[in-house]
Amino acid sequence: MTSTTLTIPDSAAHPAPDWAKVRADFPILRQQVHGYPLCYLDSTASSQKPEAVLQAMDDYYRTTNANIHRGVYLLSEQATRLYEGARARIAAFVNARSSREIIYTRNATEAINLVAGSWARANVGPGDAILYTGMEHHSNLVPWQLIAAERGATLRYIPLDDAGHLILDDLNPLLAGVKIVALTQMSNVLGTINPVATVIAAAHRHGALVLIDAAQSVPHLPVDVQALDCDFLAFSGHKMLGPTGIGILYGRRALLEAMPPYMGGGDMIRRVTLEASTWNDLPWKFEAGTPAIAEAIGLGAAVDYLTALGMDQVQAHEQQIISYALDRLATVPGLRIYGPPAAERGGVVAFSLGAIHPHDIASLLDQRGIAIRAGHHCCQPLMERYDLPALARASFYVYSTEADVDRLVDGLAFVREVFGA
Repeated sequence: MTSTTLTIPDSAAHPAPDWAKVRADFPILRQQVHGYPLCYLDSTASSQKPEAVLQAMDDYYRTTNANIHRGVYLLSEQATRLYEGARARIAAFVNARSSREIIYTRNATEAINLVAGSWARANVGPGDAILYTGMEHHSNLVPWQLIAAERGATLRYIPLDDAGHLILDDLNPLLAGVKIVALTQMSNVLGTINPVATVIAAAHRHGALVLIDAAQSVPHLPVDVQALDCDFLAFSGHKMLGPTGIGILYGRRALLEAMPPYMGGGDMIRRVTLEASTWNDLPWKFEAGTPAIAEAIGLGAAVDYLTALGMDQVQAHEQQIISYALDRLATVPGLRIYGPPAAERGGVVAFSLGAIHPHDIASLLDQRGIAIRAGHHCCQPLMERYDLPALARASFYVYSTEADVDRLVDGLAFVREVFGA
């Protein structure tokens, strides 16, 4: 068993924000649901957007709406600067060596599929193995299953213990013959922060590459791709205060240079004849067709917002909220929490409440204006590991407060009352 106990960065790096003012930046939180103020506790699925992000996208559509890269007129040049400027800031946010290592995708799912469909299709064959873990999101399972079936490779997984930690005792034997390891940095169900640096170092000693699913970690923790020494890293804009329809693949430049294109079309080519084509430079080789320009600009604005807060402060704030949440939820009769202690997890808590179905829990909480997620959370193998059909899940972010936790606990008392628990 190996766990990661979070070390909260020195808060002197950024002054603590006024979290009440931060919350006020999110207009959607001002509304009422069924007569109650909205209590939004589903940020792990999709975060809300601050005014700065909404304004950046609105400004683009109102003042700069044009296609990029191809136009020599002013609007096109301005749009190109905004689009590529966002890429540069995103690169800095995860400490990529160059913005050429940052590929725009639709989401983390497409980023993972890009690596599977391009790098793995060209490099994985019969006799090779692909290693992932027992807590992966379907987006980091299904693409590898498809490639393994197509290329004749073997699939292996790292198991987890009852507390939600990866069991790394047999990591070295598992890595024998592995071409690529794909694992999440933070579980979207258990909240577990995995020791990805340990896995990366071991994988590299065995000659394997590593892809990190950072959809849950990049929005909530300081992530440095150079410090991690990962080969690929994927994340989504809509989980980090940005819009839907935009995601990021980071990849080492040498790997991306050697990979064949994933999609063909406009902008990813240098020259096209009726018989053959040659490819554009990075990163555009992997960005076929008219891109999600406004969404990229919105993601750039989200990165600016998070950078201004300081990811050290974001992490510290969520640690405070999740610690309070675990303590308060432990007082609810019949409630069982899944995953590790607060010091080893991010701002998410999955739970069951006696024999009450998670969908009923979520539906009754909605009547009190409280939005949580219920289901298998795109992690059916993880549900099977714990012999569960589904779980309820509350998740927190920069706009979350201890009052939100209190609302949740009070709402669960209402659920128990309805069911006579």
